[in-house]
Amino acid sequence: MSWVLGAMGGLILFLYGIIPTFQPTYFHRIYATYGGIFIVMALLWGFIFEKEIPDIFDIVGAVVAVAGVIIIFYSPRKGEESLWSKQH
Repeated sequence: MSWVLGAMGGLILFLYGIIPTFQPTYFHRIYATYGGIFIVMALLWGFIFEKEIPDIFDIVGAVVAVAGVIIIFYSPRKGEESLWSKQH
């Protein structure tokens, strides 16, 4: 029975990685955003549930990751409408 659960878990993880690529948007930017959020949530999980206080390197790394997410996701690109422009 355990191999069945393992196979089902593997299939779910496979689908979890493949299905988002079918989104009709800029998947690479969404995936980068997910990565930054994942880093922050992992640190929060450790702090809240495992009582591990993040050190200065954890904090700085998370800030750098979130700054990267902001740059990747919100920077205007040539030929694209800016997220900050007024909608008509």
